[in-house]
Amino acid sequence: TVIRAAILIQKWYRFTMARLEMRRRYSLSIFQSIEYADEQDQLQVCNLPSFLHKQLCYPQEFSQIFTSPGAPQVVDEDLCLKEFEKQIDVPDSYYGPRLSFPLTVEDANALLHAFRNEQLLHARYVLQLLSETRRVLKEMPNITHLSTSYSKDITVCGDLHGNLDDLLLIFYKNGLPSEQNRYVFNGDFVDRGKNSMEILIILFAFLLIYPNDFHLNRGNHEDYIMNLRYGFTKEVSKKYKDHWKQILCLLRDVFSWLPLATIIDSKVLILHGGISDTTDLDFLNALERNKVRDHIHVRDILFSCKNFVILDILWSDPRSQNGCTPNKSRGGGCYFGPDVTAKLFERYNLKMLIRSHEFKPEGYEISHDGKVITIFSASNYYEEGSNRGAYIKLNPELSPRFVQYQVSKFTRRQNLRERVGTIESSALKSLREKIYAHRSELTSAFAQYDVKGTGRISVNDWAAAMESVLQLELPWRMLRSQLAQMNPDGEVDFMSCFYDLKMDQPIKEAQPALAETLCRYRKDLEIIFNIIDKDHSGLISLEEFSQTWRLFTSHLGIDVQDDSIDKLVLSIDYNKDGHIDFNEFLEAFHVVHRLEKKAT
Repeated sequence: TVIRAAILIQKWYRFTMARLEMRRRYSLSIFQSIEYADEQDQLQVCNLPSFLHKQLCYPQEFSQIFTSPGAPQVVDEDLCLKEFEKQIDVPDSYYGPRLSFPLTVEDANALLHAFRNEQLLHARYVLQLLSETRRVLKEMPNITHLSTSYSKDITVCGDLHGNLDDLLLIFYKNGLPSEQNRYVFNGDFVDRGKNSMEILIILFAFLLIYPNDFHLNRGNHEDYIMNLRYGFTKEVSKKYKDHWKQILCLLRDVFSWLPLATIIDSKVLILHGGISDTTDLDFLNALERNKVRDHIHVRDILFSCKNFVILDILWSDPRSQNGCTPNKSRGGGCYFGPDVTAKLFERYNLKMLIRSHEFKPEGYEISHDGKVITIFSASNYYEEGSNRGAYIKLNPELSPRFVQYQVSKFTRRQNLRERVGTIESSALKSLREKIYAHRSELTSAFAQYDVKGTGRISVNDWAAAMESVLQLELPWRMLRSQLAQMNPDGEVDFMSCFYDLKMDQPIKEAQPALAETLCRYRKDLEIIFNIIDKDHSGLISLEEFSQTWRLFTSHLGIDVQDDSIDKLVLSIDYNKDGHIDFNEFLEAFHVVHRLEKKAT
């Protein structure tokens, strides 16, 4: 009896753990699919400047959309450290770090201490630091060559995405950078997280202190256009209200000078994204990297060869299938198979490719028979408890050792079921918002299967309709119970997908189709409006709004009547001064989850 009970308990435990793991995996798949779909939208919007330029509307403003955040295109390189001292006063009331150049280890420690205590570095020192960083980066090659003979190990870190706690934890576990403790950070330092600026300051400080032992590669988020969409631009403008334009312009230049790859002992290639069947390291090493300032904007630079090279190494992902095909999930770069890896390794006598760019639940993944390693250092990337971060230790024999970690603020107080529940809830919330933003298309797709007009279709038809519209490659049949109701006959009430969703602030002037469109494209509109808003006041004229909207809808093929948007904009001009607060306007088109609102 005891043995039988033990077997039953074991079966129950395994079943429970398997279900939890299944829920965790599909939740992470939802997050990643939506992230990639968002990147596709980003690339589509980045085709907009050439279209707008052809329309002869705002020619001056839009010719600079992807070159400058409302400020001079470059910060004068003759502005030396002393010039910033003359231009920007540091008041006696400032109690943060006071930097002097050349920087020392004490300065880096002061920065770490200040940022742990949520202090800001004064704008003068930020600009001085960026100016010095640019000066040092300009002397570096496109591909950095390192040797393990000078130290015991080299540590390679992946995406941080503004998560300062991860960087601090890496330094705590692995030690601060030094001549004996060398690092390579493999891009995507910024965006998404709230402390991108602090991460850059720390990384650039150590680069200046140890230029031969601390190395940075460029990622696809070290890019002005990406920063507009994914939060870094907004972070800088909020933290440095008086000097944000200067900082962003100088940063754009600094990003353009970041090295593109690192090679260790002529055997290990480290770059952010991946490779393609046309990757040529000799060509990569020879191109003028600073001329490719915003790599995502490749389609508007006449498809030049050098931009395709940049796009491939910053955006590509490995796949288990042979060959090299367009990366349709992200909308940029390619998928490269084991044969592509083997071909490059044979040509350059390589042993290993270390890349980042891609979320991994355990912080790392090994593929292509051990030849390709993905390292991802941002823990809790999608949600608290969603993933571990990791870094790699490479010894002189070039054998990788993986160190995993997870910054824990709340998850330690939760059991496994609660942690998975939190991740699942957040993922489904994001998915429902995506569903609401495509309501009209989904309704039409459902209707094609509902020949008799009953409002019900089979699970297979429902899943096919969901995938045909959203194209997220998700397990829709498995997700059905979380997204739509089923009647006793086993058919799906397809309109129940939308029952628990509504707009945050219903505006009677907003027709349903218009509200859905604004909900769907609010991020893209925010990018363009932020550029039109040169003084960063948050206000734009009604005429600017209307003309921009018409061009935007024309470019993306959105079918919305002009008089609908005109009526809506007029209704939001509350004080009738001819301007609207577009941040407030876009905020009105957030999706609210009714059940969650009731619960709170």
